[in-house]
Amino acid sequence: MTRTITPRAARTLVLLLLAVAGLLLAGAGPAAAHAALTGSDPQQGVVVPQAPAQVSLTFSEQVAMGDDSLRVLDPAGKRVDTGKPANISGTTYAVRLRGGLAKGTYTVTYQVISADSHPVGGAYTFSIGAPSKTSVVTGGQEVGGGLVGLLYGVGRYASYAGFIVLAGGAAFVLACWQRGAGVRAVQRLVVSGWLTLTTATLALLLLRGSYTTSGKAGDIVDLDLLGQVLQTKTGAALVSRLLLLAAAALFVAVLFGVYEKREDEEKRDLTFGLAIGGTVVAAGLAASWAMAEHASVGLQPGIAMPVDVVHLLAVAAWLGGLAALLVALYRAPADRPVEPAAVRRFSRLAFGSVVALIATGVYQSWRQLGSWSALTGTRYGQLLLVKVALVLVLVAIASFSRRWTARLAEAAADRAAVKTGKAAVKAGAGAGKADRAAEKAGAASAKAGGKRGTKETAKAAVKAAATGKQATGAAAKGKQATEAAAVGGDARRAAQLARQRAAMNAARLKRQRDADPNRSGLRRSVLAEAGVAVVLLVVTTVLTQTEPGRTVEEAAAATSSSSSSSSSSSAGTVTLDMPFDTGGQNGKGVVRLDIDPARVGGNEMHLYVQRPDGKAFDVPEVKVAFTLTAKSIGPLPVAPDHITTGHWAASGVEIPMAGDWQVAVTVRTSDIDQVTVTKNAQIG
Repeated sequence: MTRTITPRAARTLVLLLLAVAGLLLAGAGPAAAHAALTGSDPQQGVVVPQAPAQVSLTFSEQVAMGDDSLRVLDPAGKRVDTGKPANISGTTYAVRLRGGLAKGTYTVTYQVISADSHPVGGAYTFSIGAPSKTSVVTGGQEVGGGLVGLLYGVGRYASYAGFIVLAGGAAFVLACWQRGAGVRAVQRLVVSGWLTLTTATLALLLLRGSYTTSGKAGDIVDLDLLGQVLQTKTGAALVSRLLLLAAAALFVAVLFGVYEKREDEEKRDLTFGLAIGGTVVAAGLAASWAMAEHASVGLQPGIAMPVDVVHLLAVAAWLGGLAALLVALYRAPADRPVEPAAVRRFSRLAFGSVVALIATGVYQSWRQLGSWSALTGTRYGQLLLVKVALVLVLVAIASFSRRWTARLAEAAADRAAVKTGKAAVKAGAGAGKADRAAEKAGAASAKAGGKRGTKETAKAAVKAAATGKQATGAAAKGKQATEAAAVGGDARRAAQLARQRAAMNAARLKRQRDADPNRSGLRRSVLAEAGVAVVLLVVTTVLTQTEPGRTVEEAAAATSSSSSSSSSSSAGTVTLDMPFDTGGQNGKGVVRLDIDPARVGGNEMHLYVQRPDGKAFDVPEVKVAFTLTAKSIGPLPVAPDHITTGHWAASGVEIPMAGDWQVAVTVRTSDIDQVTVTKNAQIG
């Protein structure tokens, strides 16, 4: 005996999954940087003897820059850059500086758009002559955050959900349950998908300019920004999506209008035409994502974009069809329930979609991760593992749905066999009555004698039958007249009675349908599938906004190589990277310590505190101590001064003797959370 899921347990499961989806949405935050800063000139924290002619930045991939994308600010916060940023080579961009810059600490800020449409921003400092205090604050709102970032994120989720419901619901009707074209609940589902996708696309188009620049709500209606957006790859993709949605509206109108009214035999040619047209429109809509996001940049874009289109179509066919099936099981009228054959057809469609998802997902994972270490060591890889786990859960629940479908089909076959048997029995009884009537007629003709008597008897029988039929008809008319008289000839009352009878009949059919344990089990199983599918959709959308693991590792390698090259090329400069974890909230990060020129005597020391994702942040306190264990010297404490967000510096750090010095950095992230990390460095 198979154990079934109770309705209460199914509802609890769905609510739990929706709560998980909400937590994922709340924790998604702004889109992660998809183009990482891998180098700069002047470099971060360096002290140059004289002012450079320009500041250049190198990214892990090509980026789009506006007039204010790259700014250089003096210690007072005034801009010292001139002209527009320019692409000087490959992925390196530069802006020229004014002449005659004074000594002090300068801040470089950048805000660009990566090749896959996501905004990237950050800041760092360098000094001319010697470090100084600066009034520039760089630890403010992150790029892509705030109210506009939140609205943009909601729009992205809504657009994916709308596409899945629109494309998957229509595919379910055409491929699995053509009678569903006349079911009002299914019609509303597909139309709501179209409305959601259209509204979300318009919102994204309006929000895009503010999202990638100022992040201010007032800039949403800035027509100049909208004009700039329309000239970008993302703007072109959104406009293309709107044009395709107009074609989708025509498709939906035909599907639920002309198509629904045709007879079954007349639907065949129209079904083929709608299938071809719908596939073309759905593929075009999916391509509007592929041409503007991860698939369009990086490794093998010519292969990645078609693969991404197939992946999105498979997701829509599976999850959107699942939503349509759920609506059909719960909201279809009692006189038009979803047939077991339709559920079996959807099961085959879902299986094909899962196969396509596995094939395309493996390729996408290889392309975006690049190594096994990125699978567990990056946020993208971790989210991908969550997605794979959810798909496995969904497949497991779907196997229960297949069992319920098989039982439902067996029960339907048994009922059909019983119905056929009753009809056969009734037909046999009718044949027996006919035989007895023939015997009586024969006896009557024998008594009447001769052929003439037989004919007269037959005529009399026909006349009697006609008379009886007239009497029956008269009785029926009399009954109708009696009912009409009973209601006083009120046509409205008669119509009301007819509606009541129809409602009672529909309620009776619904009770019979809901009493079927196999159909109830299938409904609960599909409801659980839908709950998991919601969380899967959320994780997938977050995944599209997360920096691919391959990019993260390449950027880290480039940064490490740049740092090593800088350390070796500088006159004895030592750079130490020391990860720390105080155990408290926001207690993880990396301390980078630069000692220049790392010699006996006075040295400049710069200390940077960064989160694991590379973003600078402030902590309540940092302290440094130098110890030469071999000579029992130290610890020599150093209290650096806070310069700007995540940056501390100290000048005149005296190292009395050359040797292998132990550098200890104490980081305090709260009143009670503190840790000391150490590393050795050869100084002198």
